[in-house]
Amino acid sequence: MIVDGFRREIRSGIGSLMGDVQLTAAALSYYGEGEPLAADDSLLSLIKKVRGVEAVTPAVYRTAIVRTEGGLQGVLVKAVASSDSSLTVAVPASLARRLGVAEGDFLPTWFIGDKIKVRRFRIREIYPDFLRTEERAMVYANLPDIQRVNGWDSLQVSALEVSLQPRYAEAKAQRSKATELSLLTSLAASASVDRYGRLFDWIRLLDFNVLAILLLMTLVAGFNMVSGLLIMLFRNTSAIGTLKALGMDDRGISKVFLRVGSGVVLKGMAFGAGAALLFALLQGTTHVLKLNPENYFVSFVPVDVNIVKILVVCAAAFLVIRLILLLPTLFISKVDPADTVRVK
Repeated sequence: MIVDGFRREIRSGIGSLMGDVQLTAAALSYYGEGEPLAADDSLLSLIKKVRGVEAVTPAVYRTAIVRTEGGLQGVLVKAVASSDSSLTVAVPASLARRLGVAEGDFLPTWFIGDKIKVRRFRIREIYPDFLRTEERAMVYANLPDIQRVNGWDSLQVSALEVSLQPRYAEAKAQRSKATELSLLTSLAASASVDRYGRLFDWIRLLDFNVLAILLLMTLVAGFNMVSGLLIMLFRNTSAIGTLKALGMDDRGISKVFLRVGSGVVLKGMAFGAGAALLFALLQGTTHVLKLNPENYFVSFVPVDVNIVKILVVCAAAFLVIRLILLLPTLFISKVDPADTVRVK
């Protein structure tokens, strides 16, 4: 649940930065220099018809310098269509702390190009950091404001950010869609898994760790159950001898003890799954467990409940433990009724 939560939060955070696939004109860099592309209705409709595409967002990027009494900072301004007032921006919390600004303050911003242009934005929102983009803080502005700074009309943008359905979240699927969109539109396409590869590599490393932890936990649980079943067998040696004397074979006796051991396993799994779901409910609603976003990219432990995955993990663990429980049942074949059954 936690790894899936990280995957969801990171994918959502990257999606807010550039979408799952970013389409740009071949001559346009990430920071908005060069020729823009025309985001007309026909192009947007063409992209939206592609299977797996959820949304298309026109965006304009522009590097800038902001300066206040608290200091000087280079930023990357991203402009998208918004219902907010003109000349307002949203800034990340880390930038606000460095510059000593708060909501409602003004943020003088210099756009460097052939001509230096200055805009006096008002801070409408301070949002939590997700990650830093190319060592620049991301400042969100309104699309028309930055289009006017660039001297562009209402259809000209730096990029089209394409959001894909969750089933296309994996790297291979994203790259496939990026190639498909590039061929369809004749635009340069880049997938978020390539631009932010280190984050997705980190998630893949987490996946490997989870598999290793699940395997170790299953083996430990299995051998704990072996110990318990052996104790049960030793305590019931005379009963095993009596059952053999009455004609029950080793296989039938083994099934009895396996049934008892399996019942204990199922009860333990039910308790553990219930505790895990309770933790997920508590953490998902309160975010009581915090993280350092400098190291983990999010400020709390994220959880994402997938009942199908939970059932698959529990079923796989149960089967492995049940196979391990076959080992102590070999003890049953060593029990001799003549030695265990005493007639008084």
